[in-house]
Amino acid sequence: MSEPQPNQPTLPAESNVKTIIFMVVLSFICALILSVLASALAKPKEVAKDLDRSKQMMIAAKILSHDGHFLIKDSEGNYVPAKYLKDGILAPDPAPGYASQAELLSVYKQRLRPMLVDSKGDLTTFEKAKLNEEEYLANYKKTGYYKQPLKLIYQILPNPSTEAATEKGKQEPIGYVIPVNGFGLWDAIYGYLALNTDGNTVIGITWYDQKETPGLGANISEKEWQDLFPSKKIFQESGSGATDFKTAPLGITVVKGKVSEVLGDNPKAKSAVDGMAGATLTGNGVNDAYKSVLAAYRPFLIKLQSAKQTKE
Repeated sequence: MSEPQPNQPTLPAESNVKTIIFMVVLSFICALILSVLASALAKPKEVAKDLDRSKQMMIAAKILSHDGHFLIKDSEGNYVPAKYLKDGILAPDPAPGYASQAELLSVYKQRLRPMLVDSKGDLTTFEKAKLNEEEYLANYKKTGYYKQPLKLIYQILPNPSTEAATEKGKQEPIGYVIPVNGFGLWDAIYGYLALNTDGNTVIGITWYDQKETPGLGANISEKEWQDLFPSKKIFQESGSGATDFKTAPLGITVVKGKVSEVLGDNPKAKSAVDGMAGATLTGNGVNDAYKSVLAAYRPFLIKLQSAKQTKE
């Protein structure tokens, strides 16, 4: 009779293998679901970003308020609330309500015309330059359009007539929007600068993409700070109050403190805005962004100023 064998512990090898296989399969399924969701949401996210950029451009151009309703100039040149009628047409209304997505896109397409500027300051269209607009916008939006041989600029077109919308291609611009980008404290910053047809007077600005410190540098995206820019001059006047558009420093300076205290009645105050407490480096980034971008557009801006002087 054989001796009884001592009890041997049973190793749960098979159970462990099944657990590992289950975890691997579950991880694969989760990864697949996340990948499908990311792919499905990529296009809507990009559309949302494009819509936001359109809104920010219209805010800079004073076509849209920060509160989300349309704006139009009255007979005295003041911006007043407006309602959407049709085909991108706006009409004054003291209680217009919020603009819908469809209305925003309609007005954007009617009022903002993308153009290109060469190194001599001459305007051309994407069609004449034989460039695909969508590819151009996508390829250079991070590095900066001002670095390209043909630089992006948007013409601000007037509100169409209520009787019959003027053909878009024949409308004379009432201003221009320049895309601006640079670096803040933590990351890249992107915005728009809208200018009058004199190529010197600011209509408005926005910063639509920034990752600055909330409550400090992030204030560049707030209405209260952006409201300091309208009517400022991008060409800095000399001490005598004269402006040499060929050599004058270009940009808007964010000072450390308040313009009234730092510059007083110095002509430089016309090209400066109050700084943001605790956000000196962000302010420096904004200064550098305006300086670098506007330098590339100087030939075009000088032509606008020359055209203005000729008309006068």
